[in-house]
Amino acid sequence: MNTVQLTGRLTAEPELRALPDGTPACKIRLAVREMGRGREIGYVDATEYGAGGIAAAHHLSKGWLVAVSGRLKYRQWETAKADKRHDYEIVGHIEFLAAPRNQDAPAGELDQELAAVA
Repeated sequence: MNTVQLTGRLTAEPELRALPDGTPACKIRLAVREMGRGREIGYVDATEYGAGGIAAAHHLSKGWLVAVSGRLKYRQWETAKADKRHDYEIVGHIEFLAAPRNQDAPAGELDQELAAVA
C-alpha cells in the first residue's frame, strides 16, 4: 500500500497551474520535522488536483500549517547536461490546519468558501 500522511508548514506560496487537459493543479512545498530526537527539517513537495487544488492555491500562503495525505510518487529525468535527477512528491489531499503565527483566518469565512468549492 502506498499511503503517506505528513504535517508541516508551507515554505513558499502555493503554485497553481493547469495541466494540458485543463485540470487545475496546486503544488506546495512543506517543511517537515523529521522523526527522532534531532531537530532536522525535511522538505517535501505535494500536489492536489481539481477544486481542492484551487481552494488551496486561493487560501493558503507561506507559513500555513497543513496536513497532506495521499500516495508517494517518484519521478526521474535527465537534464540538458545529461545529469540524472529524481524527485518524490505526495499526490493527494491538502488539509488546512492553522494560519501562519502572525496571521489569523477569519473564523467561519474560510469554511464557507471551501464548502462552496467542494
